[in-house]
Amino acid sequence: MNSITLENKKPPYLMLSILFIGAFVSFLNNSLLNIALPSIMVDLKIADYSTVQWLATGYMLVSGVLIPTSAFLLTRFSNRQLLISSMAIFTLGTALAAFAPNFGMLLTGRMIQAAGSSALGPLLMNIMLVSFPREKRGAAMGIFGLVMISAPAIGPTLSGYIVEYYDWRVLFEMILPLAIISLLLSIWKSENLMPQNKKANLDYLSVVLSSIGFGGILYGCSTASSDGWTDGIVLTALIAGGVSLVAFIIRQLTMEKPLLDLRVYKYPMFALGSVIAMVNSVAMFSGMILTPAYVQSVRGISPLDSGLMLLPGAIIMGLMSPITGKLFDKIGPRVLVVSGLSIMAFSTYMLAHLQLDSTYTFIIFIYSLRMFGMSMVMMPIMTNGLNQLPTVLNPHGTAINNTAQQVAGSIGTAVLVTIMNSVTKSEAKSLMASVDPTTITEASTALLTQQALLAGIQYSFYVTFVVNLVALALSIFVKRVDTSAEAVSKIENQQNTASKPVSVS
Repeated sequence: MNSITLENKKPPYLMLSILFIGAFVSFLNNSLLNIALPSIMVDLKIADYSTVQWLATGYMLVSGVLIPTSAFLLTRFSNRQLLISSMAIFTLGTALAAFAPNFGMLLTGRMIQAAGSSALGPLLMNIMLVSFPREKRGAAMGIFGLVMISAPAIGPTLSGYIVEYYDWRVLFEMILPLAIISLLLSIWKSENLMPQNKKANLDYLSVVLSSIGFGGILYGCSTASSDGWTDGIVLTALIAGGVSLVAFIIRQLTMEKPLLDLRVYKYPMFALGSVIAMVNSVAMFSGMILTPAYVQSVRGISPLDSGLMLLPGAIIMGLMSPITGKLFDKIGPRVLVVSGLSIMAFSTYMLAHLQLDSTYTFIIFIYSLRMFGMSMVMMPIMTNGLNQLPTVLNPHGTAINNTAQQVAGSIGTAVLVTIMNSVTKSEAKSLMASVDPTTITEASTALLTQQALLAGIQYSFYVTFVVNLVALALSIFVKRVDTSAEAVSKIENQQNTASKPVSVS
């Protein structure tokens, strides 16, 4: 079936609904376990936090390694085959994790879950792109943003409630029936909508290079936040990852049929949108780490109450995503992106001024305002960039966007956590030196520790504020891609990815 013809037909709402269920379950699962890690340590008798952290780190690594191959998978296999296989693998991993008798089996289940879910996001995004004409993609991608953004945002709140009142295994047991339902619907009701190239070949050297490259960088950065940047294993992982990534990029640019077609960056709005999305990912992930650190470690608020405080922001972000999509179709990306990044910069600056006695209302308002601004950025900037690509390059564009954002978010989070820890240690030494040792009590030591951590969090938010300003400056150059019939025809008729990019209006 021709993908261009697909855009002129009625969108396959049943197929999209099946994909939305599967994607929501997998995205929710991504952030569901973080708050439960201490409970898992106690239940499975794990002595070292760095060991149990692998339940989150391992999931991220497997996803980061497999997402670059999604472009090949989307080209080589039908979307029905890929959906059924992904949901079957994800369901198997969920079942293993739910009934795991020990940590090894639990970690295996999480890794299998990640392998199954890694293709679901790119698959859903590509189905959305071929199911709607370019001039209506904003509203469609806004719905996708509702799933992509709200599911991981709701995860910590839901996890906090379950961990406080139930067993951590419930986190997997509630996901399992949803995964099974999604798998059965995929088998019975899914259909093929995207063009398929059965002759597509997988370049194994590219897979090895991308696995070492992205896996090494993700592992190095995630470990550096706890072990430090000078740790031998961290340095080895980062150097191996960096060298492999450079070799991977060179190979992709010299191959006729690359695993990831990096020539999509010759399209100016895609390139600019990708860079802004990466910078924004740093700001987004940092907020999801620094804000809970302040609420729980500085203010001493319980995980459940912390999650409830952050829930309004998640709800606002989810509700705004479809609205933002419709506005994108009407007015284009620039006004939305500039406005959203301005709001994010202001709210991040205010978060940098949090105090030991900041009111709950202030915290909820500023965090929700930040999430409101964020909802105006990600989907419009990504959709505008993808609108400039020929349909044949959609799998590569979505794979590159997903990979780049995950790597950027991982690096940014690691750097900001390192900055927070460094400033906290320095401030703690300074505060302790300024106090008479004879007057130090347990209560005063706790207060000094809170003040030192607050200083580290404030400094990290200032750095995030600068990152926001960089994204804001870049957003000024965003232009709306022309989606008229003539422009779309020129896009689709390009003979190869090296063709001159289409102009923007």
